[in-house]
Amino acid sequence: MAYNSNNKNSNNIVVVFDFDKTIIDVDSDNWVIDELGFTDLFNQLLPTMPWNTLMDRMMKELHDKGKTIEEIKQVLRTIPIHPRVVPAIKSAHDLGCELRIVSDANMFFIETIVEHLGISELFSEINSNPGYVDERGTLRISPYHDFTKSSHGCSCGTCPPNMCKGLIIERIQQSLAKEGKKKMIYLGDGAGDYCPSLKLNTEDYVMPRKNFPVWDLISKNPMLIKAAIREWTDGQSLEMILIGTIEEIILEEEKEKMLTSAENNCKLQTISVGINNVHLEPILPRALRVSQSS
Repeated sequence: MAYNSNNKNSNNIVVVFDFDKTIIDVDSDNWVIDELGFTDLFNQLLPTMPWNTLMDRMMKELHDKGKTIEEIKQVLRTIPIHPRVVPAIKSAHDLGCELRIVSDANMFFIETIVEHLGISELFSEINSNPGYVDERGTLRISPYHDFTKSSHGCSCGTCPPNMCKGLIIERIQQSLAKEGKKKMIYLGDGAGDYCPSLKLNTEDYVMPRKNFPVWDLISKNPMLIKAAIREWTDGQSLEMILIGTIEEIILEEEKEKMLTSAENNCKLQTISVGINNVHLEPILPRALRVSQSS
């Protein structure tokens, strides 16, 4: 889903965030289930169906037991988040970055939380599993990719059946290519963030959360990752490393522009001096051959 994110000070950087355990400190699905008292039923059903399908089932269970949409929203508004994460997001936007979210949570949870945090307008796009309230007042959660009809085709082995973040990143890369060369910074923590990390280019950056599944996968063979790797541990280090990386990129691009400008000026001066040093021979009228009379 696309949002309006007008940023007058735009630069050449796109920052893509995972959501659970990256922007927020916990898994949003588990938080709602645990806070509303349905953990035992969730654990009982977990072995019997895919996670995305289970969350849709649990939302029906919540409704049948009298839990309202407002109660779900209220629980989401109390979700834990490190105090430096929102300032980091705002700073990245203020520095001119385009911000996006790619998450295996769901749109309803994410939109409720970012609106509560006052940062929804900072994101140009949110990619997640659809979540909506039906005519009965039940929150319904469906898969981003309908795996009941076909596979998303990813062979990475770490993507859940309902979402391949690598395919989403490839789509984003294709759209960015039309706008000109842009650098991407990708932040994530889970196994599902490994596939998109493999899709990043040499000029990009990946920020895996240290000692989380994506970090463990990358650490097995870092040479498979073309992007520069900048690990983080908590919201404070996320802010420091993210903003530091953005400022580093901006500084390097400014240096390149200055160098290009200096080279162009040098070429112009060389051409000018070359023209001034050209020695032009005077143009004389061509001599006429005089015929000799006998």
